[in-house]
Amino acid sequence: ECIDCGVCEPECPPNAILPDTEKGLEKWLELNRSLSTTWPNITRKGEAPADAENFKDEKDKFEKYFSDKPAAR
Repeated sequence: ECIDCGVCEPECPPNAILPDTEKGLEKWLELNRSLSTTWPNITRKGEAPADAENFKDEKDKFEKYFSDKPAAR
């Protein structure tokens, strides 16, 4: 559970973790709110995809790849 310490922010290589107080993030807050009630909790760290670096700076990833279906375990 998040305790708002901020330690995770600099540890996230693709800078995907941002404070929820930052302006312009309302879309992501709503997405998190809606999916957190149905998606399973992450309880262990998985391996990054082998081609993760190829997508690091790609634009519009959400529009291209997002699915509201959680990945199979």
